[in-house]
Amino acid sequence: MSGQADPREDFLLGGRVRLLQPAGGYRAAIDPVLLAAFTPAAAGERVLDLGTGTGAAALCLAARVPGVTVTGLEALPEAADLARRNAALSGLADRVAVVEGDLLAPPAELAPVGWDRVMMNPPYLRADSASRPPDPWKAAANVEGAARLTDWIGCAARMLAPRGGLTLVHRADRLDEILAALAAAPFGGFGAPVVLPLWPKPGREARRVLVAARKGVRAPLRLAAGLVVHGEDGAYTPQAEHILRGAGALLP
Repeated sequence: MSGQADPREDFLLGGRVRLLQPAGGYRAAIDPVLLAAFTPAAAGERVLDLGTGTGAAALCLAARVPGVTVTGLEALPEAADLARRNAALSGLADRVAVVEGDLLAPPAELAPVGWDRVMMNPPYLRADSASRPPDPWKAAANVEGAARLTDWIGCAARMLAPRGGLTLVHRADRLDEILAALAAAPFGGFGAPVVLPLWPKPGREARRVLVAARKGVRAPLRLAAGLVVHGEDGAYTPQAEHILRGAGALLP
């Protein structure tokens, strides 16, 4: 598998998280770090990270919130193996577990209706709008496979306890699909959505959004102020630095 034989080590949250990733394939950027910061978990809660990859979001959440436990579900065996190694490298193996499996048919050990929170970073491109890259890592991360966006959100609805919270990061131009899928999800759907735009620079259109919602809760949409990620000079803004390197929260 591309890059798997010699993974490269990266560091997140100012070194709190050590992350082995394929040197020649897909590697996590800042989106999973922001997703973890946007997930308002508390000590004692159980969080399911769908499509955990090499564990970036799961490990960042565990590093930021002492006492929370996170389980990652990952379909690619090589990625799941790296996620387990990363949990050990980061000193978080006691609170971060990784299970191999498909969200379309979750393993029995992931009991439904038992999770306080679900977080996810689904593939950004629709299966019918892009060709799948030959590299399996990039294909799984970037282009939907058999599981479409509605399947990801439907899986979250099945796994969450009543009134449990879902957080996700996705492309801004698919926000209409996300909101429709949340409302139509099984078990009463999701309500009380919060949308937080990620502005790449001041005055630029948002290309990414963070979205939070709660299972079976009825409340209107709230549009949060958003986060400007970079200043005009290209450096991270102070707020982004606080989140990306200081392990600060970016709460809904």
